[in-house]
Amino acid sequence: MIKLIMCLKRREDISREEFQSYWRDKHGPFFMENAHVMGSKKYVQSHTLSSPLNDGMRASRGMQDAYDGVAEVWFESEEQLMAAMGSSEMAELGPKLVADENNFIDHSKSSAFIVEEVEF
Repeated sequence: MIKLIMCLKRREDISREEFQSYWRDKHGPFFMENAHVMGSKKYVQSHTLSSPLNDGMRASRGMQDAYDGVAEVWFESEEQLMAAMGSSEMAELGPKLVADENNFIDHSKSSAFIVEEVEF
């Protein structure tokens, strides 16, 4: 299994609460309705908490501001993900997916990458 990680920053014109509400209540269901097109096996949203613990960790290490959330999407393999991304169904879905993301994500401040988990 491989995993797509997306570290997300919200658009500047919306609050973290609005970002998380849209992501959870609109984008999440939209994504899950179309997960089969992408070959996704699992989808998890991690919503950043407004917490003094986060502020303390960031300050103690000189880190950047927190992301507003992290999305994790699991796939069987890189080859299967690439095959799904090259399908005609994905060619139709892709622009709709990005358009929906544009409702709440600032892509220029976000990041996405493929990982392989290593458990200890």
